[in-house]
Amino acid sequence: MFFEVATLKGSVFAGKGALPGARAWVEDAVAGTLLGMWQTEIGPIGQLMLLRSFDTLEELRTERHRALMSDDPFGTAAANVKLSLESFAPFPFLPPPKPRAYGGVFEWRTYWLTPGGLPGTLDGWRMAIEPARAYTDHLVTAMYALDGEPRITHLWGFGSVEQRNRLRREHYSVGLWPPKGGPERIEHATSTIAFAEPDFPIC
Repeated sequence: MFFEVATLKGSVFAGKGALPGARAWVEDAVAGTLLGMWQTEIGPIGQLMLLRSFDTLEELRTERHRALMSDDPFGTAAANVKLSLESFAPFPFLPPPKPRAYGGVFEWRTYWLTPGGLPGTLDGWRMAIEPARAYTDHLVTAMYALDGEPRITHLWGFGSVEQRNRLRREHYSVGLWPPKGGPERIEHATSTIAFAEPDFPIC
């Protein structure tokens, strides 16, 4: 399985305006499964983010080519927004994302890694997932970039920001999180809180 993260960004309220065009674009897709759509609220404001899965890298490339050859990919022209497309592979030891209602509040978290930092990062996560199950049960997926700078992106779902903060605090206090060796391999990080659009597999 492979993933694409599409981010549509513009003014503070750009995400809402981009929603109809993005929906129509995905409905016309020749490959891929839309897992969810999110409006960002804390961090970069007003963005619309889409997560799609693909069975093969060739399917992802087919959809990427469709976007590159379109004069209005994801309805960006009509909504007057910019488009960013990123390709990812999942951490190999994680199960595929399952349709589930997480509570509607999600955190998109990206770590830019030091050169050569991915293998050790994967090892640390592999060992930490099960001991921290009360927290990692909220992990939608974790994935590493196939293009651009070395980085990982992980998506978490919660019922509230307060639940997210409590779980992280509890797991940090007893040393169950973060994964061992992880912070030492991070050059810099970003975190964005987003609200899920309803009626998608992950919400």
